[in-house]
Amino acid sequence: MQLIIIVLYFALTVVIGVMSMKKSKSSDSFHGASMGMFAIVAASAGEWLGGTATTGVSEYSFNHGLAGAWYTIGNGIGVMFLALCFAKLYRSLNTVTVPGIIEKFFGVNARTVSSILLTVAMLAVGLAQMIAAGKLGESIMNILGFDVPHIFVYTVVVFAIIFIVYTLAGGMNAVASTNKLHLFVMYGGVILALFFVLPKIGGIGQLVPQVKELQATDGKDYFNLFSGEKGVRGFAVSQILASLLGACTAQAGIQPILAAKNVSSAKKACIITACVAAPFGLLTGLLGIVAKVMSHNGDLLNGAGVNVVDGKLALFTLMQNVNPIIGGLVLSAILAAILSTVSPIILSSGTMITKDLYQRVLRPNATDKQVLKMSRITTAIAGVVCALGAIALVNASEVLTIVKAAYSLRGALFVVVLFGIYWKKASEKGACVSMILTAAVAVFWKGYYIATTVKDEFGKVVTDGHYPISNVIEDTYAAVAVALVATIVFSLVFPKKDNRRAA
Repeated sequence: MQLIIIVLYFALTVVIGVMSMKKSKSSDSFHGASMGMFAIVAASAGEWLGGTATTGVSEYSFNHGLAGAWYTIGNGIGVMFLALCFAKLYRSLNTVTVPGIIEKFFGVNARTVSSILLTVAMLAVGLAQMIAAGKLGESIMNILGFDVPHIFVYTVVVFAIIFIVYTLAGGMNAVASTNKLHLFVMYGGVILALFFVLPKIGGIGQLVPQVKELQATDGKDYFNLFSGEKGVRGFAVSQILASLLGACTAQAGIQPILAAKNVSSAKKACIITACVAAPFGLLTGLLGIVAKVMSHNGDLLNGAGVNVVDGKLALFTLMQNVNPIIGGLVLSAILAAILSTVSPIILSSGTMITKDLYQRVLRPNATDKQVLKMSRITTAIAGVVCALGAIALVNASEVLTIVKAAYSLRGALFVVVLFGIYWKKASEKGACVSMILTAAVAVFWKGYYIATTVKDEFGKVVTDGHYPISNVIEDTYAAVAVALVATIVFSLVFPKKDNRRAA
């Protein structure tokens, strides 16, 4: 029954996406143009919610506590910051990409460098969503009793094909149309899930006592929003900083805003999106904690009757322990979340490659037909890269950790943008060198943490990793600090030249 419900939901999504094809006959319409308020909110919210806000937050909460909810709370704060401070400026610049905004203040070379780096960051977020999709498929197969080798790989491939097909069909119109459905299903699904899983631990009145018993066993403060991974302080502050800055350079979230009918619509849509995104993680975080309690009690059983201790499978397994119809509806909500993010991410990645590299640098005289064709090709390639990355990195780290690393890079790049807006001496060459150096430090910092994390043969973390220098200096702080210092230093070393050409 669960599989039938999920297949039907998938089919409905594809149909809606394909029906949007008639609205995407030009490159402008494919990337987004003259979008209304609700369409902007739906398309933009997918960047801030998605698989990370469901499986990622529940996984983190299962392993560490409710601090994982800062992913969506931080995103809400970041989008509100974007709405109040930069939405009007961004929309007035008449460009469809964040690198296009960067060119306005630095030049075309800075646009090229930022496009490459932001595309990599977007693909990192996308592969995290694909990991969530693959785990969903793996869970469904477990529910049905299938024990197939490499089932995760097969489900990722199937999901990737479907994601790519409907995104290529309708572009931004498909994203906006399908995400309207996804938002309703996502919120309805997680609320429904809480209503049906709490009785599994004796009702809401037994939640706190059982969590306290769990805390006495492993020493983790699950209800403390300001707690987090062992040895890592200030998780909430780090997440807020990454989201606050990253929201202003997130192509998938900003692209619908840049396509707004006018400046007023862009700003209002940002405010509404912030209010939609912020509370969602608290709901999925609670689901992760309920799953942890059941696992601790030996009651989180998969289809084979084995108690599950892997946070990546916690939410899916939880849905196996409720009525099949309810479980199917909630799994569809998780699917909706994943769909709402993957589609805009691969679209935005393709948009940056096409608009910032192909049309701006390689083929400035390309016809609209050629640009539209290249947009579809690059969007498809982005989808394939996300799928392959998910298969390669499925056991490398938590979903939320991968996404946070991408946010750290995006946030640091916004520091460079701020210099371009407010500091007259900020130079193009200084910005380019700073962005490259910042990206290298961000990747090294997170890679070092992942490499020093010790896991057992089942993928469960035995010893948390640590950062270079000190665990207090997370990747977000390191990247922002490097961006800040490097932009100043290299702008002074390479003074500003008026060598920009019109976009």
